[in-house]
Amino acid sequence: MWHFVSPKIVFGEDALSSLEEIKCQRVLVVTDQNLVQLGIPARITDILSSTGAETHIFDEIEPDPTLTSVELGVKVANSFNPDWIIGLGGGSPIDAAKAIWVLYERPDLIPAGINPFIELGLRKKARLITIPTTSGTGAEVTWGIVLTEPESKRKMGLGNKENAADIALVDPALASGMPPRLTADTGLDALTHAMEGFICTWHTDITDGLCLNAAREVIKYLPRAYEASQSDKPDQEHFRQAREKMHNAATCAGLGFGNAMASLAHAMGHVIGSVFHIPHGRAVGICLPYTIEFVARQDDSRISELAQVLGVSAQGGTSGDALASNIRDLLKMTETPISLAGLGLDENKFESKLEKLVDDSFNDTQIITAPRAPSFEELEKIYRYAYNGQPIDF
Repeated sequence: MWHFVSPKIVFGEDALSSLEEIKCQRVLVVTDQNLVQLGIPARITDILSSTGAETHIFDEIEPDPTLTSVELGVKVANSFNPDWIIGLGGGSPIDAAKAIWVLYERPDLIPAGINPFIELGLRKKARLITIPTTSGTGAEVTWGIVLTEPESKRKMGLGNKENAADIALVDPALASGMPPRLTADTGLDALTHAMEGFICTWHTDITDGLCLNAAREVIKYLPRAYEASQSDKPDQEHFRQAREKMHNAATCAGLGFGNAMASLAHAMGHVIGSVFHIPHGRAVGICLPYTIEFVARQDDSRISELAQVLGVSAQGGTSGDALASNIRDLLKMTETPISLAGLGLDENKFESKLEKLVDDSFNDTQIITAPRAPSFEELEKIYRYAYNGQPIDF
């Protein structure tokens, strides 16, 4: 027996206007300072204020949100006493909003206590709305929460099915101003979600369709969306279509992998991001072709199916090699390095952190569903191959 968890999703142009239908009195908006400077939270609070609701903006969320910022947000929530909480932004503010909501409802818990095996009993004090402003993380529709423990620089995979949002508002207009680097990084995140959600061991008939469609849409529309981010005429129709397709694909990928799990590229990417402060989407995107190759060396059946749907031909080689090559072409097209060395990581520093990278990867929840489980020595070797840009041959 399987469960599929999803918020109510309102998507398309003008999805934000549905906020007028929410019956609320006090709304806490969890976001970051960059979005405040862009005026996006003000658009949210203006709509809510027109309904008579009182609002408060908490904008202290940093990239890769820490336990410290979440604890501060909980204090704000306890003081403001909201009946709705909104997570507005990329994956960081949305994940932080989920955690703040849980700890606001359950003051007896510590962040590490948010796990899938307990009953949280939420929605006695508040409900949650998620509004993504990037096209990649899928956090608006998943129940996972990723927080960083600042002292150990380790990312913690938390979450419970109860803390999935009540409503996700997926409005492509909010992502239309993403700069090139953010467009690429978040798009690669969505692609990795889709592909790993399809090949992971917990995939299902329900998640497969979402993941396949999302992967196909990202492969097709990310180059155009990246071009749009560099254009002086980003509002042209074909650019608007690309932005909308990418925004919807990110949500589809979130629904897919969020109800299946991810795999080895995420286990590695989480650690690379926390140790070397590399944006999450960039880290997992770089790792993806190496992990595809590693899995295909043992069993390429799922990868062959994925490649076929994407129109990727093996051309005399293996499906894993062809698909990995296709992903690397997309990395190059979006001006993303195809190796960890290409990120500018010093080799000596990389080697000094390699044991931690491997250890923390084995402690990451996403390695559980890897279709080929690596040994310690194999994972260390994958990291070295990924650093040097060497295709996996074992």
